[in-house]
Amino acid sequence: MTTQSRTQNAVRKIAIGAKKSHGAGGFRIEILFPGSALGHPDSGIGTIGRIDHARVQPGTLVAMHPHRDDEILTYIRSGKVTHKDTIGQTEMISATRMMLMNAGSSFQHEELVDPDGDTLTALQIFLRPSTGGLEPRVQFHDVATAVSKNTWRLLAGPDDADPLTVRSQSWVADGQFDAGRNHALPDMPDRNLTRLLYVFNGKVTVRGIALGTGDAAILSADVMHIKAEDRSDLVLFTTDEDAPAFDGGMFSGNNQAANAN
Repeated sequence: MTTQSRTQNAVRKIAIGAKKSHGAGGFRIEILFPGSALGHPDSGIGTIGRIDHARVQPGTLVAMHPHRDDEILTYIRSGKVTHKDTIGQTEMISATRMMLMNAGSSFQHEELVDPDGDTLTALQIFLRPSTGGLEPRVQFHDVATAVSKNTWRLLAGPDDADPLTVRSQSWVADGQFDAGRNHALPDMPDRNLTRLLYVFNGKVTVRGIALGTGDAAILSADVMHIKAEDRSDLVLFTTDEDAPAFDGGMFSGNNQAANAN
C-alpha cells in the first residue's frame, strides 16, 4: 500500500459540498449526513445521525415542533436562543449554557433567537439513542468559558458522563486551537471506535489533508494529531459502530431508508 493510499484510508474527507442546504430568509442550515456523504447505505455513521450547521438571524422563531428518538446537542458559538418545551422548561442557551435534549418517545420545543443579540451560529447535533421509546428529558449545563483553549473538552458522553449524558455509545468534545501548532487528539475509550472531526471554523491539516470551515473527516484510530493552520474551532465526535443504535429517530435515523419507503 502506498503512503498516499494509507493516508486516504486514515483520513476520509467530507467536503462542505457534500452537505444539503435548507432554509430561507433569516434561517439557513447546512445538513451533513456523514454516511451518505461517503456513499454508505446508512445516512449516519454508528450513533452519529446528522449534523446541522446553522446560521440564524436575531428575532427568528422556530415554532413548536416535534422530535422523537433523537439525542440532540445544541452547540452554540455566537448568539443566544430561548428554548421552550412541552415538559415545562424555558431556558436561555448560549455558548456558555449548553443543552442536550434526550427526545425519547415524544418531545416538542420551540426556539427564539434573541432579537437583541448576535446572529446565531451553532451546530444542532442529532445522535442516535441505543434504543427507541425512551423517556423524554432535557439537560442543561453551564461551562466556565465559551471555548476550551488548546485542549479538548468533553461535552457529552454515555454512562452518566460529565457534564451531559447521551443514551448511547457517543462522545462529543470540542476545542479552540492556535495556528501553527500540532495538537494531540484525546485518548479514545477503546481502539475499536470511529472518530469524526468537524471544523466549525478555521483550517487544519490531518496527515497532509486540508480541512476548512464546514469540512469534516472520518479518522482511523491511528490518527493521533492534527495541525491548526489558522486558529480553529473544532468538534470531535466518537462513536462505537458495534454498539446498539436505534436508526429510526425522526432526525437522527437512517434518512436513506426513510426516503426509500
